[in-house]
Amino acid sequence: MFKILVVEDDTNTRKLMCAVLKKNGFVTYSAEDGIAALHLMENQHIDLVVLDIMMPNMDGYELTRQLRLSWGNLPILMVTAKQEPKDKKQGFLAGTDDYMTKPVDEEEMVLRIKALLRRAQIASDHKLTFGKVVLDYDALTVSREEQVISLPQKEFYLLFKLLSYPNMIFTRLQLMDEIWGMESETDDHTLNVHINRLRDRFRDWLEFEIVTVRGLGYKAVKKT
Repeated sequence: MFKILVVEDDTNTRKLMCAVLKKNGFVTYSAEDGIAALHLMENQHIDLVVLDIMMPNMDGYELTRQLRLSWGNLPILMVTAKQEPKDKKQGFLAGTDDYMTKPVDEEEMVLRIKALLRRAQIASDHKLTFGKVVLDYDALTVSREEQVISLPQKEFYLLFKLLSYPNMIFTRLQLMDEIWGMESETDDHTLNVHINRLRDRFRDWLEFEIVTVRGLGYKAVKKT
């Protein structure tokens, strides 16, 4: 069972989030601020951290930076009342994996946590496998039986991202931020070029397809 640490200074919110997570099969731990969270993690393995930003003693931004120093691959979900784009940007720059604003939809929070845990498992394995298709993150290759295709870095990361979350729609902005970085000046044309190259390379592969969702973005569909 996955172990989740909830770091939240409001007692009622902390208890509610723990109750929701326990109901969905997770083991929960809690801390009232960043310092208490770091102390707890010195003695307890944690699979994922859910944390608030506005907390006494050590805020969520600093806690995220500290977690990244010692637990580099730990999935982190910020859940906060801070809704301004600059706050979200600061959260991602500090190292969070995902960001939700309060009031939180409980079902969405659980779905996001499950997605983060799935991605963390894929990242630790560095391979994504379905049917006879294998994506090797370290080698930047896509293989099927004896056929091996080496991809340019950005193309591979884009395909790996889409296939890691089959049927999930990613907006153009999400993909550009994740693959090229929030500071990049990448535009729609660059993303379109990469998507079209991937479609051309794997046109004869029946195991998956990259689908355009009009007005929204892209998703990958596995067919095995």
